[in-house]
Amino acid sequence: MSDVTAPIADLASIPIRPTHVYIVENLQTGLAFPDAPGSVILMRMGYAVDALALPWVAGAVCNYWGDIDTHGFAILNRARAYLSGLRSILMDEQTLLSHRAFWVKEDAQHSALELPNLNEPEYALYRALKEQRWGLNVRFEQERIAWSIVSTARIE
Repeated sequence: MSDVTAPIADLASIPIRPTHVYIVENLQTGLAFPDAPGSVILMRMGYAVDALALPWVAGAVCNYWGDIDTHGFAILNRARAYLSGLRSILMDEQTLLSHRAFWVKEDAQHSALELPNLNEPEYALYRALKEQRWGLNVRFEQERIAWSIVSTARIE
């Protein structure tokens, strides 16, 4: 199957056992995601991470890739409430700083001061964004990254 849109209850009934699940914040990124045999790509979920309660998600290696902005980290934090072992991809300081030419402005930052489900490097980057370390409301949208970088960063 490819490019399936369905209610959560219907997705839950699909008898699959993916080895990997990639959760991507944006539709464009999900549609362009390279083929990954044995994998499912969940896209355009935003804050609606209740889909992570799907029965076949828990048995897979799960990875999250969102925008590097305060909302991207808030979504990751929320998703980890469902999947404590969820790994982030390309949501680190090196990725942000190496793509300065592609930064845009985040209209309104997320209001949370604490995001307890982030690991130390993720939380440090979240705090730096909140503190305006590199400028006013810095945002790096995931769909602006080169696919050659994405293919080397995927966790197998």
